This record gives sequence, structure tokens and C-alpha cells, in this order.
Amino acid sequence: MTEYLIAFNDEWVPEHTAEEISAKGTAARAVVDEMLAEGVLIFTNGALDRSTVVCGVESVDGKPVFTDGPYVETKEHLGGFVVLDVPDDEAARYWAGRLATALDWPQEVHRFRGPGRVGRRDPGQE
Repeated sequence: MTEYLIAFNDEWVPEHTAEEISAKGTAARAVVDEMLAEGVLIFTNGALDRSTVVCGVESVDGKPVFTDGPYVETKEHLGGFVVLDVPDDEAARYWAGRLATALDWPQEVHRFRGPGRVGRRDPGQE
């Protein structure tokens, strides 16, 4: 199996009312529930925009320099994402298509070059 990132750029999302966002969330959760049922979902999260930025950080002379606030240098930034483990590009495209249709905004599909690493263990696993 191969891991894929399906993501959307917050700038691709037009303005929505609270009711429209709620409906989009319901539609997207239905697709995520299908991903869970199929056993392909690794992780998902969303609702990222300028208001969720904690800080920026860059290396200056080998030391981290932090900038407070939502100072995204470019208009384009991550809005939400899903990480999947599926057999091939076709399967990744299928799920991206499902999300694009459910949300009615574009998605990008990226193939990871190798398997990722899990940093946290489920408390129930030993």
C-alpha cells in the first residue's frame, strides 16, 4: 500500500455561510466514515485558515526565530487534509474525487515517497 495526502488550499474555498459550512462538514464526514470503513484512513483534519495560525518559524544563524500571529507569506496555505493508505494512484484519485464532490471545492493528491512514521501510540496499544 502507498500513503497519499489529499489536501485543499484555503484560498480555493469561497465564502460560505455557517449553514453551508455545516452542510459541507456533514458531507465530508460521510466520506471520511467510508474511508474508515474501508480501512484506508490514516489521519484527517481540517478547518485550517488564517485564524488558526499560531506562529511562523525560520532558522536564522542556526537558531529558530519565531514570528507571532497569522503571517502567511503567500495567499495559498493549507485548509485541510486527509492521509490515506491505498494500493495505487487510482484509489487515491477516487477518494479525492469523493471529497471534491462532497465539498464542492478542488483537492490535490500527493503521493508520499515512502511510509510515514507514527509518533504517538494509541493508549490502548502496548
